[in-house]
Amino acid sequence: MFTDSHAHLEWESYEADFSEVLRRAKEAQVETILNIGTTLEHCKKGLEVAQSYPHIFASVGIHPHDANKVPTDYLDQLKALAQNPKVKAIGEIGLDYYYEHSPREIQLQRFEEQVRLAQKLNLPMSIHCRDAFQDCFNILNKVSYFQGVFHCFTGTQEEAKKVLELGFYISFSGIVTFKKSTALQEVVKYVPLEKMLIETDAPFLAPEPHRGKRNEPAFVVLTAQKIASLKKVSLEGVAHHTTQNAKCLFNLQEGQEWKEK
Repeated sequence: MFTDSHAHLEWESYEADFSEVLRRAKEAQVETILNIGTTLEHCKKGLEVAQSYPHIFASVGIHPHDANKVPTDYLDQLKALAQNPKVKAIGEIGLDYYYEHSPREIQLQRFEEQVRLAQKLNLPMSIHCRDAFQDCFNILNKVSYFQGVFHCFTGTQEEAKKVLELGFYISFSGIVTFKKSTALQEVVKYVPLEKMLIETDAPFLAPEPHRGKRNEPAFVVLTAQKIASLKKVSLEGVAHHTTQNAKCLFNLQEGQEWKEK
């Protein structure tokens, strides 16, 4: 059984065939999905999805792209949403210096605020970090909170080493299946299964052979297959370790039954 540790199923692109998306995930043996919030609106919609299906859980947070678009009481709103038992993490939070849709100083402020919120609530974090690892590390060390995962990891092996030294998990997406992702594939070989998660980041980053199309939780199996090939281990081993890691990190309940809406 597999766990998709990072998806965005509240996006409009799923409205027309949501039940089919879930059916395909079930057939692919994806037993649990963590739906990740990026804005207050998406957090609320994602929580609604999670409350409708026992095998779907939620995370609430403000993505660095939207760090400059929050109301003054956004932390209070996130805190209120996080009181729901289906909310298992604070995220997607972090820093993105590749696109810089929000000014760096605002990203840094929002990231630190949300790390402190996660610490206060004792919830793990789903961290987005692109071209900003040192600043991410600086804030995490400043707050002294190290519970969570660096999602959709695309950093170097040295950056992966530092992430692991801080005690975080590392999650890999469909990017590892891309032909030109040779450097990232070497990182996959380096990261131990005991500290690894897998994800789709759906609807984004569909793995080969679906690259360029809408991603969905069923495709997380393709990422797992690539990881198994790279690490020369069984697919069952990848499924077992990454699922147990996700359950441990996010306190996901065992034995959830599928429920068709």
